[in-house]
Amino acid sequence: METGGEVLPTDSRRDKGCVGVRRRPFHRGNGCVGDPPISTPSPGCSHPGGAIQMAGAVKAKKARAHAVSDWMEMERERGISIVSSVLQFPYKGRQLNLVDCPGHADFSEDTYRALMATDAAIMLLDSAKGVEAQTKKLFRVCKLRQMPIFTFVNKMDRPGRDPFDLIGEVEEVLGIGVYPVTWPIHSSGKFRGVYHRELKQVFLFELVAHGAEIAPMEATTLDAPHLLEALGDEAVKQLRDDIELLEAAGDALDHERLARGEVTPMFFGSALTNFGLPQFLDAFIELMPPPAPRTSDKGPIEPTDDRFTAFVFKIQANMDRQHRDRIAFLRVCSGRYERGMKVRHARTGREIRLTNPVQFMAQERTVVDDGYAGDIIGMFDPGLFLISDTICTGSPVAYEPLPQFPPEHFARMAMLDPMKRKQLKKGLEQLAQEGSIQLFRPPEGREGESIVGTVGELQFDVVKARLAAEYSVEVRVERLSFSFARWVEGDPLPLAELEGQLYGYGALDIRDNPVVLFKGEWQLDACAKAFPKTRFLELGNSVTPV
Repeated sequence: METGGEVLPTDSRRDKGCVGVRRRPFHRGNGCVGDPPISTPSPGCSHPGGAIQMAGAVKAKKARAHAVSDWMEMERERGISIVSSVLQFPYKGRQLNLVDCPGHADFSEDTYRALMATDAAIMLLDSAKGVEAQTKKLFRVCKLRQMPIFTFVNKMDRPGRDPFDLIGEVEEVLGIGVYPVTWPIHSSGKFRGVYHRELKQVFLFELVAHGAEIAPMEATTLDAPHLLEALGDEAVKQLRDDIELLEAAGDALDHERLARGEVTPMFFGSALTNFGLPQFLDAFIELMPPPAPRTSDKGPIEPTDDRFTAFVFKIQANMDRQHRDRIAFLRVCSGRYERGMKVRHARTGREIRLTNPVQFMAQERTVVDDGYAGDIIGMFDPGLFLISDTICTGSPVAYEPLPQFPPEHFARMAMLDPMKRKQLKKGLEQLAQEGSIQLFRPPEGREGESIVGTVGELQFDVVKARLAAEYSVEVRVERLSFSFARWVEGDPLPLAELEGQLYGYGALDIRDNPVVLFKGEWQLDACAKAFPKTRFLELGNSVTPV
C-alpha cells in the first residue's frame, strides 16, 4: 500500500508500504523499555514502549533521511525500504510484532510474503495523494485473506485533500467501508490535533522539532470553554460541523465486519511530528482481533493448539556485517516456543534444535526464551531453511506455501574480478534463498553463468550493491532478452538441448525444479508444440500464485 510514510513515526519518503502487525498478551513486567513513552499512560496501564518512537524515528544528515527500521545501507542512501524489517516492542500490556514492508512496486514480492505472515495490516495513506496504484495491488491481497485493515492518513501537517474526499475515495476505489475513529483539527492552516469520536475527546498537540521529543498533548472536550481560545471560532465551528455530519450517518464500528476486512477504522495524524499516534495505537490494541487459525495440509490449526508450529516467511543474510550471519524469520502459529526445544523440519523430515532465538528492533536483537502464536522470532540459519518451510512438534504438518511472482526481468552478473567466482556463487545463492531474487542455473553438465530473475528493475541495483557490500564482489549487470519463465510439469524436457533448438533456455531454480526461460509467447508456443506432454506453469509446484 504505497504511501508517504511509516506509521510509527515516519519521514517524507513516498514509497513506504503496508505494515503488518500482530499482537498477543504481554505479561512480562510493565512494558517499559527504558525510553520515554510516546504518550502519557492512563491510570492503571503499563507504560507504552519508547521503542515506538525509535522504531521509525527519522534521522537526517546531509539532506538524507531514513528510519531506524531501514537498516540496509542502500535503504538509507536512497530513502526507500528495500526489504521488510521486523520490529517488536511492548505497548500497554501488549507485545506488538510489526513488519515494516517496502511500498515500491519493484519489491512487492517481499511485501506480499510479509502480508501472508501477519494477522492485520495498517494501510498508510498520504493525505495529499490518497489511494495510489501500489495500494490497490496490496489491498487485493488483504481482501483475499479477509484481513483486518486499519487505515492511518499521514502528513496531516502538510497541505492535503479534504478528509471527506479521502473517505469517499477509499470506499469507492477499494470497496471497503470506512469508519473514522479520529478526525483532524486544523486552525489557521496548521494541524493542531484530533477529535476522538469514541472517547468524545479533543486531543490538542504542540509542535516539537521533527518529532525528536514526545509531543505535548492536552485532552479536553468539544464543549470546553478554552477550546475557542486555543483554536479560534472558525476552527471550532468547522470541527463541530464535521462531527455533526459524521454522526448523522448513524453508523457504528462493526467489529465482526472489521475482523473480516469489510470495514476499516480510519485515523488521522502526522507520524513525523507524533501527532495522532497515541490515539491510533490505543485504539489498535483494543480493536485488533487475536491471531487467527492458519490453513495447513492437515486442515486449519488453531493458535491454541498444544503443538508448536511455525513457518519461515523471510530469510535475511548479513544483517550483522561483523559475523555475516543468516537469520530465518519464523511466524509462530500455535503452541509455545521454548528456547532449545527440538522440532521437526517438515520439508526435509530432519529433527533440529532451536537455539538462541532472537527478537528485533530493526537490526538490534535480543535473545528470548519463549514465543507464542502471533510472535515473530529469528533463528540463526546454517543454510537449512527456505521460504515457506514449516517446523513443528508432534505429528508432521505443513502450512500453505507463500506467494511468489513470476520474474519479468533477467540478467547475468558478470564478475569484474575472475578470482571472485566462489564469492559470487555464494552471494547469488543466498540472495535467492532469501527470496530477494530468483536464480536459474544451467543444467548439470553445462558451463555457463547463472541467470538472475527479478520482478522489478530496481532489484538489479540492489543485487549489485549487496554483492559489493556483503560479499566483496563487483559485478556488471548484463541484461538478457528473456521475457518470462515457465516451470515444467509432466514429461521431462532435455533442458540442455532447448537453447540449441531455439525452444528457450533450460535451467534449474534454487529448489532444483526445471524451468524454461522464453523470449516471447512465440517461443513458448513452439516449445509446447514440440513437447505436447509437458505443461508449462507460471509458478513451480512449491509456490502458490497470488
